[in-house]
Amino acid sequence: MSHIIKINQGVTRMPDWRMAEPVDFELKRGEHIAIVGPNGGGKSMLIDIITGAHALLPMNPVQYDFSPSMAKLTSDNIKYMTFRDSYGTTDGTYYYQQRWNQNDIDETPLVKDLLEEAFAIADSGLCRQTVYDKYLVRDETPEQEAARLAEEKAAHDKMHAELEKVRKRLFEMFNLEVLMNKHIIMLSSGELRKFQLTKTLLTNPRVLIMDNPFIGLDVTARQQLHDFLKVLSDETEVSIILVQSKSDDIPEFITHVYEVKDMKVGKKLTLAEYRSSVPAMPEHVLSEEKRNAIMSLVSPISTDTDVDNVIEFRNVNIRYGSRTILKDLNLTVNKGQRWALSGENGAGKSTLLSIVCADNPQAYANDIVLFGHQRGKGESIWDIKKHIGYISPEMHRAFQRDLPSIHIVASGMSDMNGLYTKPKPEQMEQCLYWMDMFGVKELADRTFLKLSSGEQRLVLLARAFVKDPALLILDEPLHGLDLYNRRMVKDIIETFCQRKNKTLIMVTHYQEELPNNITNNIFLKRNV
Repeated sequence: MSHIIKINQGVTRMPDWRMAEPVDFELKRGEHIAIVGPNGGGKSMLIDIITGAHALLPMNPVQYDFSPSMAKLTSDNIKYMTFRDSYGTTDGTYYYQQRWNQNDIDETPLVKDLLEEAFAIADSGLCRQTVYDKYLVRDETPEQEAARLAEEKAAHDKMHAELEKVRKRLFEMFNLEVLMNKHIIMLSSGELRKFQLTKTLLTNPRVLIMDNPFIGLDVTARQQLHDFLKVLSDETEVSIILVQSKSDDIPEFITHVYEVKDMKVGKKLTLAEYRSSVPAMPEHVLSEEKRNAIMSLVSPISTDTDVDNVIEFRNVNIRYGSRTILKDLNLTVNKGQRWALSGENGAGKSTLLSIVCADNPQAYANDIVLFGHQRGKGESIWDIKKHIGYISPEMHRAFQRDLPSIHIVASGMSDMNGLYTKPKPEQMEQCLYWMDMFGVKELADRTFLKLSSGEQRLVLLARAFVKDPALLILDEPLHGLDLYNRRMVKDIIETFCQRKNKTLIMVTHYQEELPNNITNNIFLKRNV
């Protein structure tokens, strides 16, 4: 069995990008691999080595053999899809709350235009030439040249037909027709993932690398993607590499697993061997000492509210152009309740939360009362935000400033996405307290963008809790976390909500992520 990718004792040229020991890795034809491991263990570093983003020392380079692919360039044969929650643009103009501002929405491209562009790029990649091919002089007769060109055209036409099949299947699977005329900025977190998946799968790669592809997708979309990848692995030449933090959810089509931890690449195991080697995770991992510390916490910041009704929505309607996101929504959340908010991708969960968090200007056009204040009657957004601790995929996406992590946590006290005033000593102690709770205290001085995405998520969770909020709003809080950290965060949420008058709204597509003390549920359906 020949290799598609092989690394033998690989060491990166740049010391800052080196693993703790030389890297051994292989992907053979017919194999599909899962790369698993703890947050910050080195999974993304390994992928950068595999894709050539981090070049190896010349004595042991990465070896590639992409045959029978017609594409010549590594970048055409390996496609890496990461879920760092970008909107697919590289101009760096995205900012938090942009999605709710109509003027900015109108200036962003439509989904259909971006997918057409992706399909055209994929089609051109089938016959894109390397510099060597462009200047290659062939010793052939006119008849031989004509025969060669005809053969190349036939091969290209065959690959183009396969691309069309993939395109049609993707559009049917994800029901993309309903998204085609939406501006990219208006996609929900789950819809965005469907778009990114489609855009990448349209490129018809030889090796497809996906970072946590199932996060953010509702139950139906997860099953659809799983089924599609199974067909892709069974019926095409594509080899799939999944990078998964949720290592208990590895699909059955995966043949082998590499575990990466402590910046070391482990031995290649079959899926069965890996599963038999994984110890069972205990029901709770948060220590009794930390549980007691949370329960007895006396915060230097007071965010409690005297009102019984924390949230009141009365026939709320949210529309963008001709599309209705929320229709005639009535909702009352009382102090001390713990709500699970669920629904299909694009049903309006993030829109609902944007109203509660005072990020959506359409709140002023509706009958909404938050913490006893009627929206639009003179209260500032800061009067509302001071009671709320919040985390979401969009918030994670917005933090692009490379500040020390403790400054990111401290910014939660003022509800800004940066630190503009120097915290008091007792406030810094509060930051370190919550960073310790979430296991990232030792990362306090490391800058945010130097952390892995899982470590960033833990820092942002500490930020959400840092002011001991009366209302905790957690939108997909466990995205990208490994099994241990998922269990730890669930324990912290559950313990925090045992305290008097603490109110919770939590969004997740995995029921097992919800704390055991949920009191209320609301399910949103998408308006067609």
